[in-house]
Amino acid sequence: MAQQPRYRVKRVYDAPDAADGRRVLVDRLWPRGISKQQAGIDDWAKAVTPSNELRKWYHADPETRRAEFERKYRIELADDAARQGLARLRQQAAEGPLTLVTATKDPEHSHVPVLIEELRETPRADRR
Repeated sequence: MAQQPRYRVKRVYDAPDAADGRRVLVDRLWPRGISKQQAGIDDWAKAVTPSNELRKWYHADPETRRAEFERKYRIELADDAARQGLARLRQQAAEGPLTLVTATKDPEHSHVPVLIEELRETPRADRR
């Protein structure tokens, strides 16, 4: 059985490192105060990020909206563009180290854990 790829998470404000491998921005908006050169981003996976509407709704009250945010975000991740983005990220992770880069202050309480769970699941088209 093949080993499941490991998805690393790093804040965009932390310096890039050779161990990061491919660095993919997983935020809808470009991070403030960071140039493309400073960020060291190889790809920008906008298709797998929460919509602007969902992101704004969640940030208005993250304490009480977490469960509903996760449910709504998973629905967004089921559309065609997001599924293609997830497949691309899975492929990149299979080829070598992949670091998901975000500007969020607290990645553990953001969309990133949900995204990683989706990446680790068998793609819907492959389920039997």
